[in-house]
Amino acid sequence: MITSPGAEVLERLDRERVVWLCTLRPDGSPHLTPVWFLYLDGEWWIGTAERNRKVRNIAADPRVSLALPDVDAPVVAEGVASIVRQPFPAAVVDGLRHRYDGWDVTVDGPDGTYVLLRVAVTRWLMAGRAH
Repeated sequence: MITSPGAEVLERLDRERVVWLCTLRPDGSPHLTPVWFLYLDGEWWIGTAERNRKVRNIAADPRVSLALPDVDAPVVAEGVASIVRQPFPAAVVDGLRHRYDGWDVTVDGPDGTYVLLRVAVTRWLMAGRAH
């Protein structure tokens, strides 16, 4: 079992702009969406509008999967998500602003109020190497 990502994966997590997030619908079917993210201190942080399907899914069942696809070096993690409402951690707000050209997750967007999804990894299934 992979307990934590290595240096190459951490560098990729700093570089990549989108991760695929899989949540579970109420009927158990997967809901897969590309999302902006920040990987900070061993946790994934995702900003999204509070009314989005993924937020409702997580409220009902917090189990998620995350994937950075790559034929030779995929990164796949499973975790438990929680919904974080303002005030948000300053380091996360600053990190998202820096990664995404000034985007301010604290300001309501066209789709409504933002929340953060905080994902604690329960296990890394693949961390930069195909099996």
